[in-house]
Amino acid sequence: MAKRRVAYRKRHQNRFSMFLVTLVVMMVMTVVAVRSVELKQKVEAKLQEQEQLNALIEEEKRRELEIEEFAKEVQTKGFIENIAREKLGLVYEGEILFKQDD
Repeated sequence: MAKRRVAYRKRHQNRFSMFLVTLVVMMVMTVVAVRSVELKQKVEAKLQEQEQLNALIEEEKRRELEIEEFAKEVQTKGFIENIAREKLGLVYEGEILFKQDD
């Protein structure tokens, strides 16, 4: 009978130990699953941020090209003459300027 009790206790302890191990494993799996979802959300947010930054980079490159083209245009003789005529009212020597009254 004593052997039976010892065997019963061992079997009961083994079942309880298995229950605890199973519980711990389930808890770890739950934590891992939750963290996995959080990480996926962070990855998605970073990908969206990266796409926005890439779009900004492309826009800035386009603006850079426009500025370079404008800088080349500003240095031409025709542009300088137009600005001198329109903004400053300058004319060539011997040239007559006619203005309309509004």
